[in-house]
Amino acid sequence: MSGGAKIKAIEWPNGKKVPLSHEKTVKKPKKALILTESVQRKKIAAEATGFAIANVIDSPAVDGFVPWIAVSVTDARLDSDVFEAVAEDTITGNDLTSTPESDYIIGIYDTGASAHVMGNAAAMGAGIFDAGLTTLNEAVVSGVTGETSAWISQPIGIFIDGLGAIDQDGLLWDRSNMVGQSNVAIMVGQGLEPVDLPTAIGSPLSTYFTAVFNNETQITVYHGGSDFNGPDIRIYPQDDSRIPIYDNTIPLELRPLGASSVQYIPIITDEFDFEPGSPSVITGTSSQSVFFVASVDMYRGIHSAIDKTRFMFDTGAQITVIGSRIGARLGINPDDPNFEVEIQGVTGETIMAPGFIIDKIDIPALGEWLSATNVPVVLLDVPSPEGGTADGIIGMNLFSDLNFVLRGGGLFLQDDPMVEYQPIPMAGDITGDGIIDWADMQAMGEAWLATPQSPNWNAGADLVSNDIIDFRDFAVLAANWE
Repeated sequence: MSGGAKIKAIEWPNGKKVPLSHEKTVKKPKKALILTESVQRKKIAAEATGFAIANVIDSPAVDGFVPWIAVSVTDARLDSDVFEAVAEDTITGNDLTSTPESDYIIGIYDTGASAHVMGNAAAMGAGIFDAGLTTLNEAVVSGVTGETSAWISQPIGIFIDGLGAIDQDGLLWDRSNMVGQSNVAIMVGQGLEPVDLPTAIGSPLSTYFTAVFNNETQITVYHGGSDFNGPDIRIYPQDDSRIPIYDNTIPLELRPLGASSVQYIPIITDEFDFEPGSPSVITGTSSQSVFFVASVDMYRGIHSAIDKTRFMFDTGAQITVIGSRIGARLGINPDDPNFEVEIQGVTGETIMAPGFIIDKIDIPALGEWLSATNVPVVLLDVPSPEGGTADGIIGMNLFSDLNFVLRGGGLFLQDDPMVEYQPIPMAGDITGDGIIDWADMQAMGEAWLATPQSPNWNAGADLVSNDIIDFRDFAVLAANWE
């Protein structure tokens, strides 16, 4: 979850059965840890309500993917009297170490973070301390278990790319596609926490770029003694021709409204110079803007919460969260959860949050609505940049079965941000209708033993890509039969 919080465990009380499509249970005394293996996706016809046919994700996993990215740091800054960050389509400034191909950081592409954060160990490895690029000024990092302090850096350059930029030896040799910001102040962990702060690149960068999340392709890299696995993510300038176009669009808003730039608040030093007194955030009429979904509908039995507009879209949250107001609308009893989630916060402490299975979530979209049924959610009040608490968070467990594009925006003179998406093609879905059934069997039969030179060739039925439709393709269709 955002703000340095992470899921440590998911527990189902005795007598509570998780209604997920595929599961395996690791036995523990008095509890069980459920590890979901996959989700199912189906298409359903529109009911007599008049809205478009929806893509329906049945029983999403409790925890979604983590959007890991590679992060490089340089000394790219402007004059001390310039406080705005500058979006950069290529790396600028000087590297802080002599071996940047190995001294990069694995971080999270976290739209729920209102400022960039870097752990103490990561900052040391990247050379930030040796280069004298920290100040003694502090900022507070808040999380679900409390808060901790972080130092504020001098203005630096932050540049990112997906795990696909890392080679098989774990080295970041090709940095030609990295994009980022110069003259940006970040928060740096002080190394005093029981758990070091994560490295998270937040909304101050994502509002200027387009991020492509290809969940169809998963990448694993080894760096710093750990394995990192996640979707193939690439970040592009807004009008880059390599950005795919998907038919379904979820409108977003950058809120609070009226934001105009990304900048830090300066203070005057003893040498009558300026240095950052705050991290760089999206500023305008209010500060620390992040992305919000325009509208969310939720259903649980006879209860519903319709057209709710205070749900944050948070790529750094693995799980979908609802606040107390929404929980009350859905008739939820916090003392009778379907499961519990152990969450570790920025202080290193943990809390147990109650989880529930709700009947359905609809997210209106241009094209086909995004819907999910039998949806696990956590009941937890999270602060909103608009003040008070948010209605909740739309987490990545709802997007693990999709390829999607997050187009930044929302600043003055920018277009509004949006998410464009399409379901991951299902192995065996020859007809492309979102379900593997007798129609696909018929399509395979009509192309049986065909090759690319045959008049009845159907490339969609060549499920193993060996240029013949035979029993190997039939085995794939049978394994995914619904």
